[in-house]
Amino acid sequence: MAGLTSLQVKNAKVGRHADGRGLYLVVREGGSKAWVLRAQIAGARRDLGLGSAATLTLAAARGKAADMRARLKAGEEIRPKAPPKPKPKPTFAEAAQACHEALKSGWANRRHSESWLASLENHMFPAIGTVPVDTVTSIAIRDAIAPIWLIIPETARRVLQRVGVVLDYAHIREWRPNEASLRSVRKGLPRQPAEENHYPALPYAEVPAFVARLMKLPLAAGRDALLFTILTAARSGETRLATWSEFDLPSATWSIPPSRMKMKRAHVVPLAEPVIQMLERRLTLRSESGLVFSNSGTKPLCDMTMTKVVRDMGMAEITVHGFRSSFTDWAAEETDFPKEVVDKALAHQLVDRVEAAYRRTDFFERRRKLMDAWANHVIPAPPNRSA
Repeated sequence: MAGLTSLQVKNAKVGRHADGRGLYLVVREGGSKAWVLRAQIAGARRDLGLGSAATLTLAAARGKAADMRARLKAGEEIRPKAPPKPKPKPTFAEAAQACHEALKSGWANRRHSESWLASLENHMFPAIGTVPVDTVTSIAIRDAIAPIWLIIPETARRVLQRVGVVLDYAHIREWRPNEASLRSVRKGLPRQPAEENHYPALPYAEVPAFVARLMKLPLAAGRDALLFTILTAARSGETRLATWSEFDLPSATWSIPPSRMKMKRAHVVPLAEPVIQMLERRLTLRSESGLVFSNSGTKPLCDMTMTKVVRDMGMAEITVHGFRSSFTDWAAEETDFPKEVVDKALAHQLVDRVEAAYRRTDFFERRRKLMDAWANHVIPAPPNRSA
């Protein structure tokens, strides 16, 4: 039979390709190519490896095969090389550490990076840390997570999600044959009780009376920051670090850069008239630091400053962040604004990734009307009012 050509060797597909007289080109799934000689040794057929086709040409392979046949005919004992022993798979703990090392550079929050691995060390390593990662089963994961599943449910859910990340990473590294499927783990665990994780909030109907009392307090950075936070439905951290360069008072907008947003996306807030009046008043107190709300003129307010204002007003049962919930409830029960407009006003991230990919608008003009309506609810006074 005619042998292979160099072009056929170059374009060979997966499989065994005969050249003649026991010489074969073997092409594996990954695309690697090797030459083998099939010969009769001690009454049994054996494949003798000759080398990689990447370094051994067709002519060289034929020459090496001819030499091998001559040695066999002369009675030389040639033993096929034993296949290399597979490297042992890393343990779950080793895979988790490797996964953490690979991912941590993409996490801006150092505390998250530290807690990510620590949660696995505390709750999973004692049970499955020494188990080879390719043999970790759904049953083993369930048994490891079960002791904390009902006691600290939120932590348990996070740990389970991180286990899935480690196992997926192990699959990518070819340490496991399959990706992780944790659905069966959840099916083997009891239903967790519903949790109320809302920040204590003032009912929206009581916000106007609270703000009226707030506005009677002496002018101070903490007082103004709290009022600003309520009127803009912002997070307290966004308020405390706000700088004058982020504001365009003529267009009544506040542009928060991605670096200061929880979701790391720029957010533009339409400002209602009471907010503009307050900012124009504070503009006369503008400091070189550029911070809008600052007692010292050089440092931002402490994160407890606004909370202290609330406590001093005798409202120990509510939180500053809770005013975002007050705003959300008011918008849902007292207005016709769609939920997606309210979510955009709060700079919430859409849970549905497909929906998020297609919804490009930020509903800015509708949000301006929403924030004006919220300001009119919070401060039900004539248009020419002073903050």
